[in-house]
Amino acid sequence: MTSIRDALGRLWQAGDDANLLQQNGAWITWGRVRMLAEQIDGELSAAGCGPGGRVAVVLRNSMESVAALIAIMRGDRTLVTVSPLQPVERLSADLAATRAAFVLAPRPLFSEASFTSAVGGLQAAAWSIADGALERRSESAAAAHAGDPRVAVEMLTSGTTGAPKRIPLSRKQLESSLAAALQHNERPDGSERPPLTGTVGFVVLPIVHIGGLWGLLQSLVTARPFVLLERFQLTAWRAAVAEHRPGLVSLPPPAIRAILESDMAPDELSSVRAVTAGTSPVEPAVVDAFYARFNIPVLSVYGATEFSGAVAGWTKKDFLAQWSDKKGSVGRAFPGVRLKVIDDDGRELPSGQTGRLQVASPQAGESADGWVTTSDLAHLDEDGYLYIDGRADDVIIRGGFKVAPDTVANALRSHPAVLDASVVGMPDPRLGQIPVAVVELRPDASAAPETLRDHCRSSLTPYEVPAQVHVVDELPRGAALKVDRQRLLATLEDLRAGATAGDA
Repeated sequence: MTSIRDALGRLWQAGDDANLLQQNGAWITWGRVRMLAEQIDGELSAAGCGPGGRVAVVLRNSMESVAALIAIMRGDRTLVTVSPLQPVERLSADLAATRAAFVLAPRPLFSEASFTSAVGGLQAAAWSIADGALERRSESAAAAHAGDPRVAVEMLTSGTTGAPKRIPLSRKQLESSLAAALQHNERPDGSERPPLTGTVGFVVLPIVHIGGLWGLLQSLVTARPFVLLERFQLTAWRAAVAEHRPGLVSLPPPAIRAILESDMAPDELSSVRAVTAGTSPVEPAVVDAFYARFNIPVLSVYGATEFSGAVAGWTKKDFLAQWSDKKGSVGRAFPGVRLKVIDDDGRELPSGQTGRLQVASPQAGESADGWVTTSDLAHLDEDGYLYIDGRADDVIIRGGFKVAPDTVANALRSHPAVLDASVVGMPDPRLGQIPVAVVELRPDASAAPETLRDHCRSSLTPYEVPAQVHVVDELPRGAALKVDRQRLLATLEDLRAGATAGDA
């Protein structure tokens, strides 16, 4: 694949009346986005933001954010992502922590005292952006420090297991990731057709996190028109599928389950050849149910913010040939990626044994020979298929026995009344930790906590059976629809406090 800068430049070959993105059912033309991108580029240049300049952007799924991304990346600047999905006080503190000299944000934020205070503390040049219009809000009062023009994005992690952090992703990393995915799936890079023609893409995850940003970049660098949803919402997604008849869609596991729970008929998805899923593991039972109902394979992929996207995954060809024998795997390594599993002493483990997963790839920010140790527990089979067995930092030690939360959650999900489940370790004075489960039931279903514990006994060892099961209306989820572990722990603390108060 060509460079991101050159690939984005291909968009300028399209006519101004060509459709670029559709939002809320209405198309926005390339000409409108181009004019705003050029205005942003001009304003940043005039303010002294050249190659390597760090621009903090409150990145929403909107036309304005798409234009900002194009201007920043084409100018070899660095996009510093700030999530709009957090309360304004926290957003403002997060902005202050970026130490960015340039700020782009939606207009309403400039009416918030905490936000304007953060901009003032940065002494940043700032612009509001709304309805396709850019407005200067403050002049820079500090000399801009040149950053590293090799860094394309300082990307927020999802923050589902801890406080979000920013990972610098280089242009080379992103280019390697995008190229590897195209090669893995045997898809063209778009250069064989006129820009902004061809099948319409779908971006359904927040672009402030890697899954959504990667999907957006894939559409932009292949010069493909796309639907941009603010978030996955079944009615809007269903209407877009009916209009555009896509061949390949990417969905998070909760969205896949929502489709299964809906009244969608197989004919509505007859154009879809495959669904890719990568924000969190998809249970094999869900994959089987989706394939049985729609005759569409669900192709799991494995990746992380640190890898600029996915590094392993299923292809449709592999799925049709191997799924029945490899259920639960997240597929094989992408081209240019090497995987291995090590023990606590750093020694490589043979196939079938679980340990810490290591990845070597240009996507990981190192040379192809540099191994990066992940926080994931995994094993590889004799054919190179990767299985994620949990996270090393999530393992629960119950009286000396190790309990993998995913194993317990999967046992709970196998109950017919359970829509989803999450399991965490909670302190216990006698055993050190105990597994505690929080469960979301299917609509109109019911199941008592003790019934669910009994269900677990049929497939788990006694020490794996959750000590407590709490049923809630809805599991707390983050931007990528993954269960937010920090909010889940807060929920559990509230539930335990309520139980204690009730016993008093």
